[in-house]
Amino acid sequence: MTTPAPGRRRLFVKTWGCQMNVYDSGRMADVLAPLGYVPVETPEGADMVILNTCHIREKASEKLFSELGRLRALKQAKEQGGERMVLAVAGCVAQAEGSEITARAPYVDIVLGPQSYHRLPEMVARASRAAGAVIETDFPAEQKFDHLPEAAAPQGTIAFLTIQEGCDKFCSFCVVPYTRGAEYSRPAAAVLAEARRLVAQGAREIALLGQNVNAWHGVAPPGAPTFESPDGRAWGLGRLLREMAGIEGLARLRYTTSHPRDFMSPGDDDLIAAHGEIPALMPFLHLPVQSGSDRMLRAMNRGHTAADYLRIADRLRAARPDLALSSDFIAGHPGETEADHQATLDLIRQIGFAQAFSFKYSARPGTPAAGAPLQVAESDKDRRLQEIQALLRDQQDAFNRSRLGLSCDVLFTGPGRHPGQVAGRSPWLQPVHAEGPASLAGQVLPCRVTAIHPNSLSVRVLARDEPVAPPAGPPGDPQQEKEAA
Repeated sequence: MTTPAPGRRRLFVKTWGCQMNVYDSGRMADVLAPLGYVPVETPEGADMVILNTCHIREKASEKLFSELGRLRALKQAKEQGGERMVLAVAGCVAQAEGSEITARAPYVDIVLGPQSYHRLPEMVARASRAAGAVIETDFPAEQKFDHLPEAAAPQGTIAFLTIQEGCDKFCSFCVVPYTRGAEYSRPAAAVLAEARRLVAQGAREIALLGQNVNAWHGVAPPGAPTFESPDGRAWGLGRLLREMAGIEGLARLRYTTSHPRDFMSPGDDDLIAAHGEIPALMPFLHLPVQSGSDRMLRAMNRGHTAADYLRIADRLRAARPDLALSSDFIAGHPGETEADHQATLDLIRQIGFAQAFSFKYSARPGTPAAGAPLQVAESDKDRRLQEIQALLRDQQDAFNRSRLGLSCDVLFTGPGRHPGQVAGRSPWLQPVHAEGPASLAGQVLPCRVTAIHPNSLSVRVLARDEPVAPPAGPPGDPQQEKEAA
C-alpha cells in the first residue's frame, strides 16, 4: 500500500472469505489502476471503497450491512467536503442479494457479482452519471478472464492464481452454484502465462485456486500434447502442475479447494501420481468431506461415500507418504442424527487431519437444505461442533508435535513479528519463524523444527555442512513422535 501522489485516487478494498476472493480483490485493483486508483490501507478519505463479500460464512449479510453503516458516515463526510466516495459491494453476497442491498442501503453506488468485476471501470463511469445504484450480476466467466489486464500488481513471495470458477455439484447447503455460476476452466496457455508473470514479479510459490480446482480441464496450448481429454483438446490438473513445475524460479506449488468426487474417475490417476512425482508440489491438500455419515453425504448431494474418501486418502498417501490432509466439516445439517455425528467422529479418527475447518450448519436462502425438514436444534449443533473441534485440535497438536526435531525446507516470506526474526511457511502450510534477516525472504532453506507453538513452529536454519534429520513420515506417526521426543 502506498500514499497516492497528488491527483491520484484512493482505493480501499475489504475482503471477506476464501483465497479466491483475495485474488479477485487484487484483480479489481488492477482493473481500476488505469483510472488512477491507488490502494490504501484504511477507508478514511478513500475515493472508492469496495467490500468484496463471501456468502459461505454465517451471518454474511449482517456483517455486510454493519460495515455499510459505518461507511455511510465516511461517505457523507466526504460529500460535505465537496468530494465523493464511490461505494461498491462485490462478491457472492452482492450476487445473491443485490436488490436487498440497494433497498436497505440506497447510498451504495455499485453492486457487482464475482463474474463482473472486469467491467468496474465502466461501472464507475456509469455511477458518476446515474442517480441510483449500478448493478451487474451476470455470469460471463469467460468474458471476465478474457478482459482482465495482463498487468497486475505483484503479490509477493506467495501468489494466488485462479484457474477454475463455479460449481456444478449443487451440494444441499452451498450457494456457490448460484453466486459463481457453472464450472469454467481457464485455458492452459492463459494460466501458464499468468504464472510466468507472477514468478517474474517475485513469486516463489503459487497456489492454484478454484471452487472445484481438481475439476479443472483447460484447453491445451496450441501444438501441445494432450493426454486426459477424449477429444484431445484438454489437459487435466496433473498435466498442468507438471508444466508449471518447469517454470524457472518457481519453487513451490499448491492447489485448493478440491472435491472428492473429482478424485474418483480413472482420469484423475495422473493427479494423484503427481503428488509423488513433482517435488515442487507441496505435501498438503485441503479436501473437504463435510460428514462421515453416508446417509448425510447423500442428503448433502456430495456424490461420494465415507469409504470413497478413505480410499482417496490412502491413494494420496501411497503416492506421497508425508502428505497432510485438511478438511471441512458441517455439524448439524438438517436430518443429522447422533449416529450420523458419531460416524463423522469415526472418520476423523481414521484419517488423522493436520488441520481442518468446522462449522455449525447455517441455512443459506435458496439452497435445498434451507427448507428441509428435521432441522437440528441449536443446542445439538453447538455440542456436536465442540466435539468435532476438540478431536480436530488434538489431531492438529499431534501432527505439529510429530514435526518436532525434524528437518524440512522452509520458504521464507518476510520479516517476523519481532526484531531479528524472519517468517515463512513449512511444506505443510504451517507458519514458521526463525532468527535471521529479512533478506532471507524468497529463499527456500533447510531448517530444523525446534519448538511447537499453538499457531506456529520455531525453526533454525541449518548450516551448510549440518546433517538433516530423517524425512517426515505419515502425519502424527507415533514412532516419529517418540524419536522427536
